[in-house]
Amino acid sequence: MRPDYQDYMHYLTVTAAYSPKRIPGKTQLTFLTKITGLPQLWTLNERRQPVPYVETIDRVLYYAHSPLGDRTVIGMDHKGNEKQQIYLYHAGDAEAKPLAVSPDSFHYIGGWSPDGRSICFSSNRRHPGSFDLFMLHTDTGTLQTIYNSDQFCVPVSWYDENQILIRIDETNLNVAFYLLNINTKEKRRIGNVSARYQSVIFHPDHNVGYVLTDAGADNLRLCRFDASHPEQLQTIYNWGKWDLEKITCSPDGKQIAFTVNEDGRSLLGLHDLSTAKSRLVTGMPEGIIDSLAWLDQEALILGLKSATIAGDIWRYDLSDRKATRLTSISQSSTIGSFLIEPELNHYQSFDHLPIPYFYYEQQPSAQKPAVIYVHGGPESQYKPDYHPMIQYLAKQGFAVAAPNVRGSNGYGRAYLELDDQRKRMDSVRDLAWLVKDLIKNHQVDPKRIGIIGRSYGGFMVMSAITEYPELWAAAVDVVGITHFTSMLSQTGEWRRAQRSCEYGHLESDQDFFEEVAPINHVTKIKSPLLIFHGLNDSRVPVSESINLEKEMKKYGKSVQLTLFEDEGHQTEKLNNHITMRGEAIRFFMEQLK
Repeated sequence: MRPDYQDYMHYLTVTAAYSPKRIPGKTQLTFLTKITGLPQLWTLNERRQPVPYVETIDRVLYYAHSPLGDRTVIGMDHKGNEKQQIYLYHAGDAEAKPLAVSPDSFHYIGGWSPDGRSICFSSNRRHPGSFDLFMLHTDTGTLQTIYNSDQFCVPVSWYDENQILIRIDETNLNVAFYLLNINTKEKRRIGNVSARYQSVIFHPDHNVGYVLTDAGADNLRLCRFDASHPEQLQTIYNWGKWDLEKITCSPDGKQIAFTVNEDGRSLLGLHDLSTAKSRLVTGMPEGIIDSLAWLDQEALILGLKSATIAGDIWRYDLSDRKATRLTSISQSSTIGSFLIEPELNHYQSFDHLPIPYFYYEQQPSAQKPAVIYVHGGPESQYKPDYHPMIQYLAKQGFAVAAPNVRGSNGYGRAYLELDDQRKRMDSVRDLAWLVKDLIKNHQVDPKRIGIIGRSYGGFMVMSAITEYPELWAAAVDVVGITHFTSMLSQTGEWRRAQRSCEYGHLESDQDFFEEVAPINHVTKIKSPLLIFHGLNDSRVPVSESINLEKEMKKYGKSVQLTLFEDEGHQTEKLNNHITMRGEAIRFFMEQLK
């Protein structure tokens, strides 16, 4: 059965607004959206209609307004290669102009200096695996190296004129933050043990800072530190078994707004710094908060998305406890009434570990086809946001399950580490036990089950169809890993060091890599396979997919590979997004319906 082209196009062309920021000194907001077909910087006019803020030639990955709001620094890559280059836009100009460009290098921007004259960024210009820190004067173009690093070092923000907050990734999970003195090169670490740290912020008087960390605990909690002794942390707030995810301090320094990741959905709360009391806010729609900032003393600005909202910008007023939707870019009058929220379910895996999954079903029925969607990472988390393919398949009578197998984020550090290195295949076994649950508890037809995943999720797809070939009737692999040896050998040097802590090491785990490599077991595959990959992928080399296709054809297996010459690890351009999702929809409809 083939899907109706016009029908699924309505799902695939829904766009979103995200990453809102207030322009300093103005009431104007900016945000990112793919209205033009790729992420670019937009704003709202006086009638609150979306209009371009500045047109760019490729996708915008990052932007930051200067303290005076008259200039904007923009990070932009080329054809999805993630090699971000830096541009400067002056308000009122026709276009953004190159500021720091080295096309073969990556750049990570740390924002503006307090006086608005300079920006800081890190780049691997000196060596592919070393990210040095630079300061660039935006008026004169003077470039100064302020710190040499042989690690993956990223500037986060300026602390004051002489100090920059930097982040150094130690492993795939553990991150270290330092206050770096530009003049003396002295680094002072925040916290004194290796752990997860994120969302470092400072009180307006700069004497105190706050950070989320799981140091000495299983979940991310809110800690306080004195700027003079940042290594000493004091826990001031914890939300039980769930992680705090985002924090931001009010302009008057009286309270911290925070989000909680409760089973994949966001709760918004406020912590009063004088009383040490916290409360959840009311009046917010249910969903996932992907950005959070203060608009002024009494209002927050945030990006929110859900299974039925692809993403829009909202304002939350503290005084009347009311949320106001500022953009309606993701609203669709055509398919809006058909979109559904999933239900949260759990099942017991082979070792009785409870595994959460989101289950989509529009009309209950017996012996229906099903698709399992596997997230990447692996230390990522499936959150119920808008997914056009999932929603369309549910409308067509499919059941869709999106699990957070062991190794997923959001359920504590112990859960995160359950699939590390030689425990890798336990997470694949989780997928097989999910199939059993779908057949038993949701009346899914055991002969019509498909699976799809991106990046590490692609590895999970390939492992599932080689380890448990009898379970699957169709599979889709998007930029997936087929052999950890080839992937780690060819990915970026800094990324190799991070990923080895998760996957294993080239020096000591070759036997395991050979044992679990899906490409070594293609003769076991029984289901037809679709593969998608971007030629400019800097994370998972495109050779992973090319070699897989060759091996599949060698043994007469059903396989189709689509390569995008203007994409990288993500599929950002609208026409490519339509091609990939459209082909996957048609494939599942033909093979399973």
